[in-house]
Amino acid sequence: MPIGRRRLVAGAFLASAGLPAVTPAAAQGQAVRLVLPFPPGNQVDIVARRLADSLRQAWGAPVIVENRPGAAGALALSHVARAAPDGLTLLASSLSPLVVTPAVNRSLPYDPKRDFAPIALLGFNDVVLVGGPRLPANSLADLAAWMRTRAEPLPYASIGIGTLGHLAMELVGTRAGLRLQHVPYNGSAQAYTDLFRGDVALMADGMPQAMAQVRAGRLKALAVFATRRSTFAPDLPTLGESGLPGLDGIEVTGWSGLLAPAGTPPALVARLSADVQDAMAEPAMQSYLHAQGLQSYPRHRPEDVTRFMAAELAKWRDVARAAGVTVGP
Repeated sequence: MPIGRRRLVAGAFLASAGLPAVTPAAAQGQAVRLVLPFPPGNQVDIVARRLADSLRQAWGAPVIVENRPGAAGALALSHVARAAPDGLTLLASSLSPLVVTPAVNRSLPYDPKRDFAPIALLGFNDVVLVGGPRLPANSLADLAAWMRTRAEPLPYASIGIGTLGHLAMELVGTRAGLRLQHVPYNGSAQAYTDLFRGDVALMADGMPQAMAQVRAGRLKALAVFATRRSTFAPDLPTLGESGLPGLDGIEVTGWSGLLAPAGTPPALVARLSADVQDAMAEPAMQSYLHAQGLQSYPRHRPEDVTRFMAAELAKWRDVARAAGVTVGP
């Protein structure tokens, strides 16, 4: 069915179900702003701009991507939390400011549960455990056996204290009984450089970035942080397939989502969710996501996103508490 016809049918269905047939933006010609806590060029930024193009056509109204980086995402999230709940100011963010940073920092100027109304999940990428080229192990089981011969903990890199890569490695170390030493960096460039030359031994990073270095022969891929193998690296075993105790059931993904300020009417949230998921399901968008190393989520409801985010926040709070990771006062 052509895109225009499909949206007319969807609009009629939603109207009959008691949902607004159009968003306030489309009805009034006002601009919708997608606020991001990252600078231009970030993966979430790239997807948000493509989504904005689709929504612009669907709504017949301007959809503007607004980058507000700073304070580990707090500037953007605080701005959206204070915005009017009218569907005209939305947040497009990765999981870090929404569930990872709140897991390690209790003094943020926003509350991810209280201040936002989740709309939809935009996409996810798998997280990969990689090792340096001189690491004397080609699998996680080999790594564990080799580590038992070492007197010192094995150093691993992350892009900062309290980041997803940091907590993911602490989760594996705690569950499998691996003695690891965290070496935080201010960004991925120097972390990768030191990993290439053996100053650190391991790192957990997103599939697109990590596998690009593996395919170039600069790193070794040891496992994917998932309960199923990745479509982007089907030969790479999961953590659970390593045979090490405690690693079954671990699922770590880098995901992003779209949220509105708390208090946005449920019918409007449902309308926004339907339109966003229509845009994400378009074949051109699916091809674009795949080219970025991303996958989209099956159809879901806003309340599914709320439950998912609550579970993610609880998971990372448990990991941070077990590892003694805190940031801020």
